[in-house]
Amino acid sequence: MTVHTLDIVLHEHPFLEGLEPSFLELLTGCAKNTRHPPGAYLWREDEPADSFFLLREGQVALSFYVPHKGELCIDTLSAGEVLGWSWMIKPYKWHFDARALTEVRAIEIDARCLREKAQMDKSFGYEMLVRFAAIMQERLESTRLRLVDLYAK
Repeated sequence: MTVHTLDIVLHEHPFLEGLEPSFLELLTGCAKNTRHPPGAYLWREDEPADSFFLLREGQVALSFYVPHKGELCIDTLSAGEVLGWSWMIKPYKWHFDARALTEVRAIEIDARCLREKAQMDKSFGYEMLVRFAAIMQERLESTRLRLVDLYAK
C-alpha cells in the first residue's frame, strides 16, 4: 500500500491542477484528511460554513428541505469535485445539507485558515477566487439545464 503525504494528495486533485507550489503549500497548511460513512452529514443547512471539501472517493448529495414535500436532492457530487463555497460569502452559512451517499474520503480545508492566508497573500486569494468562480459557473449552468428539462415536460 502506497502512503501519500497531504501535499501530494492535494497536488493530484483536479481542482488544484497547475496551482503554484507556494500556493499549494499555503493550502496544505489548512488541510486535513477526512472520512465520512454512508448517511453521515458533512454539514447541515444553516450551520456555519467553516470548511470546504475536495472529494477523493465516494458520492455526496446536496439537498434541502421543502415544506410538505420533504428532502429534495438538487445535486450529487463525486470524486474529483469540490464540495462547498458558502465559506467564501458572508454570513458563512450553508444553504443546503451535504450527506454522504457512499463512504466518502475527502480533504477538508479549514475556511478560516484559508481566508486568513488569502487576506495576507492577495495573489493566492485571487487564484482561489478564480477557481471557485469557475465551479460556481459550472454548477449554475447545470442547474439551468435541469430546470429547462424539468419545465420542458
